[in-house]
Amino acid sequence: MSQNPLRDPRDRRLPRVPDPCVLVVFGVTGDLARKKLIPAVYDLANRGLLPPGFVLLGFARRDWGDGDFEEMAKEAAEKGARTEFRDDVWQRLQEAIKFLPGSFDDDMAFDTLASTLTDLDASHGTQGNAAFYLSIPPAAFPTVLQQMQRTGMADNRTSGGWRRVVVEKPFGHDLASSQELNKLVDDVFTARDVFRIDHYLGKETVQNLLALRFANTLFEPIWNAHHIDSVQITMAEDVGIESRAGFYEETGAARDVLQNHLLQLMALTAMEEPSSFDAEALRIEKRKVLGTIKPPKDLAAYTVRGQYDQGWLAGQRVQGYRAEKDVAADSRTETYAAVRLEVETRRWAGVPFYLRTGKRLPRRVTEIAVVFRKAPHLPFSKTDTEELGANQLVVRVQPDEGMTLRFGSKVPGSQMEVRDVAMDFLYGEAFTESSPEAYERLLLDVLLGDASLFPHNAEVEDSWRVIDPIEHYWAEQNEQGKDPELYRAGEWGPVAADEMLARDGRSWRRP
Repeated sequence: MSQNPLRDPRDRRLPRVPDPCVLVVFGVTGDLARKKLIPAVYDLANRGLLPPGFVLLGFARRDWGDGDFEEMAKEAAEKGARTEFRDDVWQRLQEAIKFLPGSFDDDMAFDTLASTLTDLDASHGTQGNAAFYLSIPPAAFPTVLQQMQRTGMADNRTSGGWRRVVVEKPFGHDLASSQELNKLVDDVFTARDVFRIDHYLGKETVQNLLALRFANTLFEPIWNAHHIDSVQITMAEDVGIESRAGFYEETGAARDVLQNHLLQLMALTAMEEPSSFDAEALRIEKRKVLGTIKPPKDLAAYTVRGQYDQGWLAGQRVQGYRAEKDVAADSRTETYAAVRLEVETRRWAGVPFYLRTGKRLPRRVTEIAVVFRKAPHLPFSKTDTEELGANQLVVRVQPDEGMTLRFGSKVPGSQMEVRDVAMDFLYGEAFTESSPEAYERLLLDVLLGDASLFPHNAEVEDSWRVIDPIEHYWAEQNEQGKDPELYRAGEWGPVAADEMLARDGRSWRRP
């Protein structure tokens, strides 16, 4: 596609529209495709961000034709789209919706897929471009990748266009399996064409963290150990495991969230200023952070694993984890994980990063709370500042996307009394345009070939080097017959997590 000579390609204020292409979704009948991917494709079409030569091609083990798939896709788009559902947009999009049935070990089905991609070049002008989204269990990756290699679908040279692959987490279950998976993917696709998707990095507030730090002179001079006391990164969910018992029993909270989402947020919080905002420059700075994070020396004192028990949440009685469907009655899988980490650099020397995640907590929230040191001297009497806490900058990733700055202010009246107040910024109030969903942004970036918001395989391996010793320690605890700490549904985790911070003279922030 020729470039507009009047447009500076570096100007991202103008809409970026990909080249004509096919988006092939393996496992298109699963929850992820129905709840996230198909609505995201519709939203992109509704915003005019899909090229005229675009095709959505579903592949799954269902005896469906194009019409059945169209009906499912329309229902998914109507239910899950962020933007208004418009029939005229859907009519144009459904003409580019195709479906192929087949199992992953079916050579004939993949031969048909390869020939279909060639046919679409002629019928829809897709120019040999295709992105393959692996919305499938990791155990199926080897079979699908080998089929793609056998048929030549992954080969940029023979296709006449670009070929990319999107890999969903978890990226392995430990360092060794992650390295094995990375080698498998990199043997089939070139490194620049592999997109490991972490949907948290597609959220506007996560990206705004970079703008906050590097576009303002207000924060960066105090973004260091001289001024910051600690950082708390929280991802709390009020739901249980729902229908994911099989996955969760094998994974647990640390592998599901700490290893990817929270360590990525930590890296973005702690990284140095990149030389530019292209993918490689961002990856270099994130890797510098991830490479300096070490697991706690005292794993007993500074790691906590918990499991929710029955309790009350939103006025309803909910069952404990071990009573969930398909969960073993003696399961020791953690549904809550908390850890104290440090970044061993001059900027962050001595600043603890407290990371926590959990199911069945009081509310759904993801946030980064930067807690500043207290003023070294207060020229007030003790009673004047009894209700004054530490200054905090809180970045709310979800929900209620925005930021809060907490600082001390005098209470109106004749007495000198200083109390915490908050200054809020909400995306929904400050901007007329609503924020795109994470998958909407990330799918567009895949089709554009922009890897800025996608972790590199080296980042994934660095993260496993942090998590593996913790998982090994917890496995030893299991072998010794020690259960995770119990917490009631509707509480902010086990008492041991509060004790972990109390050991340092700190306490968790209550979102």
